[in-house]
Amino acid sequence: MSYSDTSHAVLLETIENAQAAFSLYKNCSLEQRFSLLRAIAAELKNSGEALIAAAMRETHLPEARLKNELGRTVFQLESYGAAAAAGRWLDATIETRPNAAGAAVNLRKTLVPLGPVVVFGASNFPFAYSTAGGDTASALAAGCTVIVKAHPAHPETSTLAAAAVAKAVEKQQLPAGVFSHVYGASFSVGEELVKHPLVKAVGFTGSLRGGKQLFDWAQQRKDPIPVFAEMGSVNPVFMLPAQLQAQPSLLADQLAASFTLGAGQFCTKPGLLVAIASPALTAFEQQLSDQVKRMIPVHLLHEGIAEAYGHHRSKALQTAGVSVLALSDKEAASQQGQPTVATIKAEQWLQQPHLHQEVFGPYALLIACANSKEMMAVARTTEGQLTTTIMASEEDLQQYRSLVECVKEKCGRLILNGVPTGVEVCKAMQHGGPFPATTDPRFGAVGEDALKRFARPLCYQNWPNHLLPAELQDENPLRIFRTVNGELTR
Repeated sequence: MSYSDTSHAVLLETIENAQAAFSLYKNCSLEQRFSLLRAIAAELKNSGEALIAAAMRETHLPEARLKNELGRTVFQLESYGAAAAAGRWLDATIETRPNAAGAAVNLRKTLVPLGPVVVFGASNFPFAYSTAGGDTASALAAGCTVIVKAHPAHPETSTLAAAAVAKAVEKQQLPAGVFSHVYGASFSVGEELVKHPLVKAVGFTGSLRGGKQLFDWAQQRKDPIPVFAEMGSVNPVFMLPAQLQAQPSLLADQLAASFTLGAGQFCTKPGLLVAIASPALTAFEQQLSDQVKRMIPVHLLHEGIAEAYGHHRSKALQTAGVSVLALSDKEAASQQGQPTVATIKAEQWLQQPHLHQEVFGPYALLIACANSKEMMAVARTTEGQLTTTIMASEEDLQQYRSLVECVKEKCGRLILNGVPTGVEVCKAMQHGGPFPATTDPRFGAVGEDALKRFARPLCYQNWPNHLLPAELQDENPLRIFRTVNGELTR
């Protein structure tokens, strides 16, 4: 089946329908939003067999991985709906104490939905970060209508998922414009969506180039809008001396498995490994090499990613000072990624900015530092990251306090003695980080706080109780947690 770009006329109609539906949907209760998200989850389950078959054809991902991802997507929808109903995310706040001059005060603040949201489907997660994924779920939970642009690498999968969402919307007797689905391999479709004045926010997971372009278009508008773009990172791992000395083989095994998980196509892949030269590092290198040599190349998600991996990997390996530590013993076939680990001295890495960027695929670069001073220089030079990992003993943590403090400023998730691949869907998770990892480090794309991306604060002053939204009424009919005169209470 052919999936041609959506026409200008249809895009305009789609956006207008989303705005018309928003006028109704924004006033739906929190429970009604929960019901919708549960209904979407149920429809995805019902369509699971067809969805997984289509995704396998379009992405080269194995059935087991896709089943797990679809399960996660269903969980996201149900958990974000439950979070919406619980109302914590609204930060409902009431202040009725007299002010310093003794005058009466009646101020009440909540969060209200922004409006129609455009979501760009991700290539590496055809379910969890795509058509019915986290951005769509959190925007609907926040009370926004959603327009999804299918990722051109898996349009059939996206179309099937969109049909499941649309069916749920219909069953909930909501306007069809609550959720819309369009196609666009051309950049012009994305530009038109982002620049349309009725669109109020954008969700994106993908490349730095793509996310930055969406952000720039959004800022060029007469009324700039927020773009919540998650653009990946190199997720550095700092292996401190005592821990490396104690567990060189274990660390090598953990990191080899992590940087090649899913053929290295996770945004949390550890792409930079940083350590101080020592006999322990030599032992680590040997074990890491042994692991990588035994790995079998696997197909990457699509031709575009395979071409980009080949280009960026070759460019990195041809850089002065970079040497191959190990390759898979088996030559990669067309559209496969050959697992590769390379190495370079820190002083040379510091002078090569292109080596600081992500190589999307099963590739990692080991940076050998002469001493702790060079390791600190590497830490200072890294850009904003989704994650940073510290492999350290208690002794290391005491000795390298300044390094830990440095990397805290550059990441959204700081990991101790673990690997960054694997993102739990819960309120305590932060999946976002300083630019260029994301366009706004104050927010994350995972967990119930993701809803806050698509809402804004509204303060009601001196309004009668019966005209206030339910979460701000004196009786608290929703029974949600609120801050009342400085006290968190139900």
